[in-house]
Amino acid sequence: MDPVDLAGDGLLLRCWRPTDADAVLGACQDPEIARWTTVPVPYGRGDAEAFVTGAAGAWAAGTGTPFGVFDADGGELLGSTALHLEPARRGADLGYWTAPWARGRRVAERAGRLAARWGFDALGLRRLGWRAVVGNHASRLVALRLGMRMEGVTRAGLRPHGGEGDPVDGWLAGMLPGELRDAGPDDVRLARAARQARTYSGAQPTVDAGTLVLRALGPGDVPHLVRTSRDPETVANTGIPVPYQESDAEFFVRYAADCWRGGTGVVFAAAAPTGRFLGTFELRLDGYPARVGEVGYSVAPWARGRGVATTALRALCDWAYAALALDRVEWRAFVANPASRRVAEKAGFTVEGTERGHHLQRGVPVDTWYGARLSTD
Repeated sequence: MDPVDLAGDGLLLRCWRPTDADAVLGACQDPEIARWTTVPVPYGRGDAEAFVTGAAGAWAAGTGTPFGVFDADGGELLGSTALHLEPARRGADLGYWTAPWARGRRVAERAGRLAARWGFDALGLRRLGWRAVVGNHASRLVALRLGMRMEGVTRAGLRPHGGEGDPVDGWLAGMLPGELRDAGPDDVRLARAARQARTYSGAQPTVDAGTLVLRALGPGDVPHLVRTSRDPETVANTGIPVPYQESDAEFFVRYAADCWRGGTGVVFAAAAPTGRFLGTFELRLDGYPARVGEVGYSVAPWARGRGVATTALRALCDWAYAALALDRVEWRAFVANPASRRVAEKAGFTVEGTERGHHLQRGVPVDTWYGARLSTD
């Protein structure tokens, strides 16, 4: 297959040339490209030269279409995009990166749309796939804006940095002919996805709630989690393992980090200004991009009766509306837990009913109350 040029939307996509090596070398010093893509780390001149000179061979072999992405007017390098072809199934995977000086201009989306349309129209692709390391929220947003449908997670299924290093979890998505989204402003769903991508691309924040803070859970919280989770009241009102072991707490700390990395929710530790652990407050998201979340919380026995749960729950909801653009936050509790209901009502939740046998508590169906607080409440 001979290389082609694609032009449109202010961009020129063309096969790499040896003279592009300096610009590629500069772009690939960027820590975000090193973090999320398969480029070698550290990235040297030899890597850049091999990348640009090897492009023609991929075209000739029919295994890929490595495009440099350039500004159509000034010729500046803006990024890279490629279709990694699988001729036997008439499919391809779309890959891309954006030079650090070109970010915020939707370069990957614009270039990806040009390449995808050409792939469907000129190559007759039956499927275009996408994959990225879990946590690469910017790349996932690009895929969503192109019309990709999120299809799942491949556990330990990706090998970054040229195949070196441990396997990592990856997101998978794909589109079929006719599903490519036209260029245009974000609709409500995409605007929500963009808000969530911006939030989850950064470090988990610390939320100041006045008399306490909500912060990321860490290994130092393990003893407090064990003590809280062995408390009889906690055992009675939750479905946590019994007896609760240190390994359970260590798993929960890892789970909390995974929630933030994957954008599936957030787990905060509530802490006093002195740093003392007061409890955990979790928000689980319903899908991607989510418009609904569900809270769960547990207060340490030494912190009960002081308004900790109400204050923390209000702060968590306010943060979720602002940072994640949620419309609705739901709450559930066993009907044998009136204290949780009082907390939810004080925090602005409206109890909406009872679900019979909704939850399994260690294998036994139990009734739950449910309710919600809306962003407009």
